[in-house]
Amino acid sequence: MTVRPIRPADVPVVVGLVRELAEYEKAAHEVRLTEEQLTAALFGDSPALFGHVAVADEGVAAGEVVGMALWFLNFSTWRGTHGIYLEDLYVQPQHRGSGLGRELLRTLAETCVQRGYSRLEWWVLDWNTPSIEFYKAAGAVPMDEWTVFRLTDEALSEFAADRRAS
Repeated sequence: MTVRPIRPADVPVVVGLVRELAEYEKAAHEVRLTEEQLTAALFGDSPALFGHVAVADEGVAAGEVVGMALWFLNFSTWRGTHGIYLEDLYVQPQHRGSGLGRELLRTLAETCVQRGYSRLEWWVLDWNTPSIEFYKAAGAVPMDEWTVFRLTDEALSEFAADRRAS
């Protein structure tokens, strides 16, 4: 199995994998990502997004990108160090169980250790039992006491424009 950093030539395939992941998570209608956006985020002047791909070593898909991990840095004020926030981890269904997902996650853990980062964290949907079990098997623990909040679209714009007189 091979895991390596994303290259510009991988961008079309990675966008396709993001769409597959969104379909799996029943949210395909939410995906707006374009190849141009991903290229700029990964390879622009000041990249803030990073990624790795999983390449199949055997079978019909040998040499093809069949999985990916997209991530960015966060910062823990409590620990005083950066960490990695894993935005997306995805391996195509026919390649699951081959160790590629584990190797993608292990690669990010190794990056944390090498760089002195204190955390590797991500979200997983409550109904996604296979992924939850996969992450628990790697030693990850759920942060059940936390609730995710999000502002997007109209709510984000309205809140940003809401200036109260002082």
